[in-house]
Amino acid sequence: MTILSAASRRSRISYDIRLLVFLSGFAALSWEVVWQIKSTLALGVSAWGTALTLATTMGGMSLGALLTGHILKEKSRLRPVRLYGILEILIGLSGLLLPVAFQTINQFDIWVYAKHPDYAALVHILSITAALGVPTFCLGATLPVIGLAAQQYKMSLALLYGLNTLGAACGVLIAAFILIPLLGVSGTITAIAAINILVGITAIAVMDKGVLQQKKAKTAAKKSNPAAASSISWPAALVTVFVTGFATFALEVAWFRSLTSAFLSTTDAFAIMLSAVLIALGIGAQLVGYCKRTNIPIGATAAWAGILILLATPLIERFDRLNFFFGTPALGVLNWFNMTLLVAGGPILCLGIALPWLLDDQSSAKRWGWLYSLNAFAAVLGSVIAGWVLLPSFGFARTAWFVGGLVFLTGLWLLPSIRRKVFLAAGVGALLIAVFCESGIGRTRVQGWPEQRGLSGEILAFHEGPDATISAMDYGNGRRVLIINGFLTTSESSTDNWIDSLHYMPWMGHLPMLMHPDPKKALVICFGTGQTAHAVRVEKPEALHIVDLNKEVLKMAPVFTSNKNVLEDPIVNTTVMDGRAYLRRTQEKYDVITLEPMPPNFAGTGALYSREFYLAAREKMTENGIIAQWMPFHLMSDVSSASIAAALQSVFPNTVLWVDPPSTTGILIGAVDETIDLTTSLPGYDRAGIERDMSMEDVRKAFILDRKAVETYSRFGEIVSDDNQILSYGKEILATRRGGYFNTQENFRLLEKITGRSLYPAAAEN
Repeated sequence: MTILSAASRRSRISYDIRLLVFLSGFAALSWEVVWQIKSTLALGVSAWGTALTLATTMGGMSLGALLTGHILKEKSRLRPVRLYGILEILIGLSGLLLPVAFQTINQFDIWVYAKHPDYAALVHILSITAALGVPTFCLGATLPVIGLAAQQYKMSLALLYGLNTLGAACGVLIAAFILIPLLGVSGTITAIAAINILVGITAIAVMDKGVLQQKKAKTAAKKSNPAAASSISWPAALVTVFVTGFATFALEVAWFRSLTSAFLSTTDAFAIMLSAVLIALGIGAQLVGYCKRTNIPIGATAAWAGILILLATPLIERFDRLNFFFGTPALGVLNWFNMTLLVAGGPILCLGIALPWLLDDQSSAKRWGWLYSLNAFAAVLGSVIAGWVLLPSFGFARTAWFVGGLVFLTGLWLLPSIRRKVFLAAGVGALLIAVFCESGIGRTRVQGWPEQRGLSGEILAFHEGPDATISAMDYGNGRRVLIINGFLTTSESSTDNWIDSLHYMPWMGHLPMLMHPDPKKALVICFGTGQTAHAVRVEKPEALHIVDLNKEVLKMAPVFTSNKNVLEDPIVNTTVMDGRAYLRRTQEKYDVITLEPMPPNFAGTGALYSREFYLAAREKMTENGIIAQWMPFHLMSDVSSASIAAALQSVFPNTVLWVDPPSTTGILIGAVDETIDLTTSLPGYDRAGIERDMSMEDVRKAFILDRKAVETYSRFGEIVSDDNQILSYGKEILATRRGGYFNTQENFRLLEKITGRSLYPAAAEN
């Protein structure tokens, strides 16, 4: 009876441990979402910043697992569940300090750029390490501790690792679609920290009932795990976890770059793709026991992973040719998640078997630490090499081939010689299929918008790199377009069918310059094809500064004739940097700032439509300063548009809305001077000898909302802020996916409700 009672108690505790490990994984990936948001807001959006955050996260976890494994191997008696609880509490408490930490980083970054700009990169590394070092170290330290708890309660470490990973998949989705939209970033931080602390207290107060005798546990583990006797050698295990870690993150970089061209580079896109990968990894861990029971060798799982990577790549190349968003936007997102999991899930699942398998084979905290830390280190290396070396040199498809081939050869090496011939034939066949079915990305076609509409044209310039995939295309009849990550960002045309839709671009430059009495210094954020920058130059400033996130966009300027070689003008200077980060760091003051970023719902772009961005802009504007903000009605819901207006007017009370008559694209104008009437004051028309295609009277007629009406308009939205990420997370993301006609019609219905008059009937056909 006593034995049954002890067994029953151990079984109950094992189920409790499973739940806590699941919740721990949930919190861990939720933290990663928050860390990425906070780091980009503090240091700017860039591939370098993303890589730095990833390297710090994985590096801290690697170090935590390695050092903790070494320390615990010396302990003959310990309470692993208690130690696990302490680590979880430390993670939660560290999370609560994040807002203060990143605010300090922000201020330090500004000071460094002003005093010692050459040391900025080093300061970034040290700052992110200081902010994330403790929680990431603790996250890594939980792995060997969980391993000891698994020994104590006779559980499979692979099973626990898989549950932790599945929890992570749920954490990504719930953080992106529920927590941040409902609670904001600050509320999400509190909620995640509460989960960590609750897990920790539960582990210590409720479940910490036994002391682990490590030597006995090791013996018991070996007896209960006969499959360990047939495991691969220790050096082979190290090679295997290195290769699979490298391959998983290299594939994330390569495949995600292609998938964003099909799905758009929105925050929900990344959350859905990452969750699909984590689900596949979690299922792979759950299959370790089955593989061992059925004598499937670990080499076979790795070889199959390589084969499936090669076979999946041609399918992923063609995702942009499929229409995922039929029916409702929510159904379209679900369809895209299912397709990603269906195509990419198989190879990722096979990759995800190796690490938990090899962790399960070991009974030493030191070896658990080595395996996990080496896998994490290889993951960082894989993402960096894929982003900065393989993608620019070979493109995403060939990068995936390389990764698939590397994994396949590793699996072949691990296989018994009797099985190698069959797998070798299958691997060669998969490679031939991948090569033969390559779709010619970067040479004969580009992914994204054109393919979805059945257009074909000539590739004038093409670049794949860590920041983005950028293409310049010529579709004949004088139409050239700039495509970034599959999205047609901007274009130029001499064809009547397209001129109207592009008319607002030069007026993003003309309009704010005309509203300033004497604009000497102007700033253009986001270059595109350069039409806005050229229009600003036409208005004769003494200096024009252009800031763009990607140097490749500036390199493609000669392809577009409409900018009239603006970059070669001696009054022009350029900076490659995130626009918001530049405004914080610069000491310059501007008379005019105009910006046309990527769409508001794209990853990282919402920061350029927020109250904090407008505050940074106002600090760098002169007393008569004018700011112009692009309002793409066709890409936003009416709530999103009103929210941008609310954010701008919260900083610039004197804000008006101008709508370009031919294109029905909006431009919000804000002025530092609150006394002038922006709808009538156009002193720039006094500057003679400047060619414009709209008269003063035509421009005045295009003002739709005056200052008072914008106040009313703003009440239909919420102020976009660093905490309230309404443009990047939540239901507004789904609302904007209707696109084009639907969004434009919705926006104009709201404008007509405010003004009480019919506005631009052509908008219904845009």
